[in-house]
Amino acid sequence: MPRVKIGPAIPDRKTIDVEIARLRDLDAGALRARCHTVFRRPPPPHLPRHLLFRVLAYRHQADHLGDLDAESQRLLDRSESPEKAGQRAVDLGRRTADLRPGTVLGREWNGQMQRVAVLAGGFAWNGKTYSSLSKVASAITGTRWNGPKFFGLRDKPSKGASP
Repeated sequence: MPRVKIGPAIPDRKTIDVEIARLRDLDAGALRARCHTVFRRPPPPHLPRHLLFRVLAYRHQADHLGDLDAESQRLLDRSESPEKAGQRAVDLGRRTADLRPGTVLGREWNGQMQRVAVLAGGFAWNGKTYSSLSKVASAITGTRWNGPKFFGLRDKPSKGASP
């Protein structure tokens, strides 16, 4: 008889919400005790009640719905502040722009708006199809350009930001 592996049950959102509501009703002492149970060490004594609640609520959701992926975790671990983490996420998004067919890119050049349509097999501009965005940028400007940079898909990183 073949073996069947049964995966974990799909988490019930209602149960998660009920547990978080229970956490919300606990006082600081009870939240500290719960933190000690969940993390197997006492929480830092300076943490206020609202942060204890948030830490426990996050852990409960992550345990049932899944935690951050490894790339997001590394991004946060490397950041000194939430602002820098946000800026790194924006910079990462700029480097990895995902263009889907049907997207229209726009850029003003020499006082005229230039629009490029993203196709399944290339890019359309002025009734002609190009194989790369850089070729479109070269056709518009008459010079050699990096296409994603020309259309603002890859901005220069701000000073002090690392790639």
